[in-house]
Amino acid sequence: MRQTWRWFGPKDRVSIDDMMQAGVEGVVSALHHVPTGTAWRLQDIEARQLEIGRMKDGSSSGLAWEVVESIPVSEDIKRQTGDWKAHVRAWKTTLENLNSAGIQTICYNFMPVLDWTRTALAHRLPNGATCMRFDLIDFAAFDIHILCRKGAVESFPEDIGELAKERFAQMSEERKHELARDVVFGLPGAAENFSLDDVRTHLSLYAEISEDRLRQHLIDFLSEVAPVAESLGMRLCCHPDDPPFSLLGLPRVMSTEAHYRAVLDAVNLPSNGATLCSGSLGTRPDNDLPGMMERLGDRVHFLHLRNVTRESGGLIGSFYEAEHLGGGTDMVALIAAVLRQEAKRRQAGRLDVSIPFRPDHGQDILDDLGRSAQPGYPAIGRLKGLAELRGILTALSHPVEGIRD
Repeated sequence: MRQTWRWFGPKDRVSIDDMMQAGVEGVVSALHHVPTGTAWRLQDIEARQLEIGRMKDGSSSGLAWEVVESIPVSEDIKRQTGDWKAHVRAWKTTLENLNSAGIQTICYNFMPVLDWTRTALAHRLPNGATCMRFDLIDFAAFDIHILCRKGAVESFPEDIGELAKERFAQMSEERKHELARDVVFGLPGAAENFSLDDVRTHLSLYAEISEDRLRQHLIDFLSEVAPVAESLGMRLCCHPDDPPFSLLGLPRVMSTEAHYRAVLDAVNLPSNGATLCSGSLGTRPDNDLPGMMERLGDRVHFLHLRNVTRESGGLIGSFYEAEHLGGGTDMVALIAAVLRQEAKRRQAGRLDVSIPFRPDHGQDILDDLGRSAQPGYPAIGRLKGLAELRGILTALSHPVEGIRD
């Protein structure tokens, strides 16, 4: 398993030097400044590689950009509207340019409108740490009473709707503003630019798009780009929906093992694979993470390892980002399944034996609390998570009790 770390570029509060001290082996990054639907130029890709390759004092970091997360998939591609065909061509050009730069693993997602959704970006835990949290009642209050989405009331169970009404009535104006800001933060580019009217407009464009239709659009997209990736020896890996259930009336197509199997079978190429995110998928109690790794493992090209604590028993409910060895996912069993898959790949002579993973998200602890890093991406909280994951990996790989070919 290859230990990687997400970096958002020169503006990231967590530096290349920090990553070096954390002991990571590779970097996950993207060109976030390039507009969606525009091809990434080779010179811009190479410029990011140079940034990753240098420490603050100009000396070599020894690190390389190993995984792209993400090449954005435009809303036009997801809806098959407007310039979607031109955007697909730009995506193919980006693949070719990344391959020219030696980068071959590409994570992306196919979530309509929302990249992820939380109702609090700094929920305080009893020990003083903070984390991201999704509160279903708060979200219902936002959807029904702040966004005022048509049909919102009917999309929640009656008891949740009543609790949301009570919660909203008790909210201060400051809390209403904070809740709207935190929910909208998960929209690409929305943290500073999206108004509630913008959100309503985006949602309206999906009014006639069902889950089946969105899935077909994903298959159509992959039918175009996966053969290009295959010809270049590249690996595409779709990130699951976060959270893995419908919100704001939007369809979801990558929330369960059945969803993944349908898409992987429809475009049955080794290049068409999955990002197994234990945090996103682990939000649903019916997702068996170690089992999914066993059954889908030959097409898993990238891993996000994090944990969540579910605060209710239903398929849809509240949760918060737990410590990496806390929460509902058995991380030891999951990593053991990953190591078994790597052993199979080694026996089969595959070149992609070592599956890259990163410690996804992390609680803000110690000096993180004053650093104001990207939500979910603190330095020390992720370092703690990486250390815990590294400990499991080391123990399971030890010759006394380790996974053997």
